[in-house]
Amino acid sequence: MSETTVTRQPEQNKMGTMPIDRLLISMSLPMIISMLVQALYNIIDSVFVAQINEAALAAVSMAFPIQSLMIAVSTGTCVGVNALLSRCLGEQRPEEARLAAVNGIFLAVLGALAFLLFGVFGVEPYFSSQTQDPVIVEYGVQYLRICTIFSFGIFGEIVFERILQSTGRTIYNMFSQGIGAITNIILDPIMIFGLFGFPAMGIRGAAAATVIGQIFAMFLSLFFNLKKNKDVSISMKGFRPHSHTIKTIYAVGVPSIIMQSITSVMTYGMNMILIGYSATAVTVLGIYFKLQSFIFMPVFGLNNGMIPIIAYNYGARSRKRIMGTARLSIGIAVGIMLLGFGIFQLLPTQLLMIFNASDSLLSMGVPALRLISFSFLFAGYNIIVGSVFQAMGNGVYSLMTSIARQLVCILPLAYFFSHTWGLNSVWYAFPLAEIMSTLLSTLLFKRIYNKKIRPLDAAA
Repeated sequence: MSETTVTRQPEQNKMGTMPIDRLLISMSLPMIISMLVQALYNIIDSVFVAQINEAALAAVSMAFPIQSLMIAVSTGTCVGVNALLSRCLGEQRPEEARLAAVNGIFLAVLGALAFLLFGVFGVEPYFSSQTQDPVIVEYGVQYLRICTIFSFGIFGEIVFERILQSTGRTIYNMFSQGIGAITNIILDPIMIFGLFGFPAMGIRGAAAATVIGQIFAMFLSLFFNLKKNKDVSISMKGFRPHSHTIKTIYAVGVPSIIMQSITSVMTYGMNMILIGYSATAVTVLGIYFKLQSFIFMPVFGLNNGMIPIIAYNYGARSRKRIMGTARLSIGIAVGIMLLGFGIFQLLPTQLLMIFNASDSLLSMGVPALRLISFSFLFAGYNIIVGSVFQAMGNGVYSLMTSIARQLVCILPLAYFFSHTWGLNSVWYAFPLAEIMSTLLSTLLFKRIYNKKIRPLDAAA
């Protein structure tokens, strides 16, 4: 028997070999499609709630900061998981990649437990801090309590989908997110209005449809990981938290959590400013966030496809592929945002009428949508550059730009404008803050390029 042995070379991951344009499209397109479906069900959810009455729609708008906070904690943690897992795969360290995955699942469970406690004890004080209208408070408590107590669905869905994404299997995310969203869309009218013999649950039905869709997507993405993901094992048998892995995840994840949580703080602060005018003004902001998600979600889908590519190629020390991915992503993101700007400028009345808008809602909402949408001209660039920071392990840079935009600029400007020139001037705070963010993001990108990217081997 021959003593000659043949050493098999490890199979090349497509994130290090496939042409950038094809790779980015293959990684991002399924995420873009699934996120568009998610944005659609977010809008449809509010469309059905608007059929109850405007107070119910205002309650959903006031619940938005907490829902954003849940997403911030889950996706922020998974940014750290994603960056670490992809980098370990790029550096051919499969055991460290496995540790990143299972510890990410553990952190998702802890996050869901925290929001369950908030759902039991904190929901009513939260709404009472924003309004004394008992009808809005009651609607809000009914809606948000269900969303938070059953938040394990959104936490589980996100962590399992990001593990798939980290290994380049984003096509499965399209199915899990898409089917979860379609489930929500189908159940919304059935559970809200009591169709097909189902009891009418009102605003509780909207919340229940949402969490059922999330739980369905969670189990589907878990199935895909167990059956289709051969790069990473997510078995929890004998699991113990790994402190070094958790610390590494949170080195990137905590800045991302804080950065995305700032959106919740900003929205809560804006609600407090706007409620001084009327609940309708708060509803306008809530409708804007629902509508803009249909523009921003494709950019976030592009973003999610881009992050593992850059993280992998940073681990593989390929400057050419990092910069090629970043440039192409910025170009596509800016194009998407320009399209969104055109829609908001030309069709604000039609967009608001989707939500059964009253005359007062239209009079406030039309100028608001047109003014805020000027921020779209800069937002695509800022989103992509911020995610490059995260993929390179510099999440603190993204944190700096987010704090500057939303806390240093938007809230103080909105407060000043509201007390100086009235309600319509409040909306100028959004584009002004985005311009400032563009300047800061560019300065920080030049710094990270000179420090981390320029020294890398230029060979792809």
